[in-house]
Amino acid sequence: MLIIISDLHLTDGTSGETIRAGAFRAFRESLCELAYDASWRSDKKYVPVDRIDVVLLGDILDVIRSTTWCDAPAEVRPWGNQSLPAFSETVHRITEDVIEKNKESLDILRSLHNPEIMSLPPASLDGGVAPVERVPVHVRIHYLVGNHDWLFHLKGTAHDAIRKTIVDALGLENPNTTPFPHDPFESALIEQIYREHQIFARHGDIFDPSNFEHSRDASSLGDAIVIELLDRFAVAVREQMGDRLPDACDAGLKEIDNVRPLSMIPIWVDGLLTNTCTPKLAGEIKIIWNELVHKFLELDFVKARPFGSSILIKLGFEISSELPMDGLSDVAAWFSSKFGGGRAETFYPYALHEKAFTEGWAKFIVYGHTHHYEIVPLQSVQAGGNVRNQIYINSGTWRPVHELARFHPSQKQFVGYHVMTYLAFFKGDERKGRAFESWTGALESS
Repeated sequence: MLIIISDLHLTDGTSGETIRAGAFRAFRESLCELAYDASWRSDKKYVPVDRIDVVLLGDILDVIRSTTWCDAPAEVRPWGNQSLPAFSETVHRITEDVIEKNKESLDILRSLHNPEIMSLPPASLDGGVAPVERVPVHVRIHYLVGNHDWLFHLKGTAHDAIRKTIVDALGLENPNTTPFPHDPFESALIEQIYREHQIFARHGDIFDPSNFEHSRDASSLGDAIVIELLDRFAVAVREQMGDRLPDACDAGLKEIDNVRPLSMIPIWVDGLLTNTCTPKLAGEIKIIWNELVHKFLELDFVKARPFGSSILIKLGFEISSELPMDGLSDVAAWFSSKFGGGRAETFYPYALHEKAFTEGWAKFIVYGHTHHYEIVPLQSVQAGGNVRNQIYINSGTWRPVHELARFHPSQKQFVGYHVMTYLAFFKGDERKGRAFESWTGALESS
């Protein structure tokens, strides 16, 4: 039995709200139920599963979304000098802060190794459930990186120490002396697990040119946007406005990165300022945004990214610094209303080109990254009397999201809620021969 979750984006608390420990408790309870259901076989007999593999499919511990980067020297950035001791020290500090901030949640995840928690009733002689002491289920947890935790993919003894901190905190199967894999086949064990369950899963950031640039040991434009604009904006507003900044506005600015899609950020900020600030204060905050955008566009790293969608992204930010906030948000709202409400991009076309799909050994292609859970049928082939289906699934996210209300988008109203998705895959005759199960849910924000 294989479980996949992704995009938890657990932060150090200096940015937006992250998913709460209650979600991890709910996940643990559901996993126990899934293991029991998986133990019922195609012949209607009960045989307890002996192992569960949990794959964390990237963007779990979010090292990018931290204002700690803003306090570091300019050369200490994800796109800076990785050989500097201060660089690895900053990554280590943020990682430890993320783990400490989310200790309760991560302790719940690590508790899956506890046989008193993850256990099943044994089988009776007639293939049913025996009413005696329970038998433990071995759980292995594996970590793959995405675009917000790619720094765990870097080589070197300093990064080995960082990985050891993570391995110990989460109870990972990963060795800390080896970079956490980005491509799943960097790990022979993960490849074996995938083939056993006839699935292929990766984070999916390689299909997003603003968040992946040829190598997962290198930074991308997305890192600079988060650190030099989204993180720094909230910090700069707080520092310059001081006591004049309403608490509601301060809390809302921290939630910028939870707005989906990111193109809706101008609408979010405009609505936030309108609802929480005086016109004079809102104008001062817009000036701060303008200054940060100009500094951002002058960064050597940003100017050196001329290819693909980076041009459009940089142009969008340049326009945002020239228009008034309400004018910019009106443009974004119009675009949203005319072109599908700004719904998340789907990555399923890329699945059609994965070797695991074209070679036919994977029935399921799984990506994360977009935060948009979906199931897309790819192919159904009849061979003899059997039908073989191939399906794309996106693993969604575990985090709060804020989306623009579709009715009168010009009013710039957003609805916030917590979302949570996890996927289960079964091999052989587990789960009565069914190959997959997915669960996704939403909880209103308090």
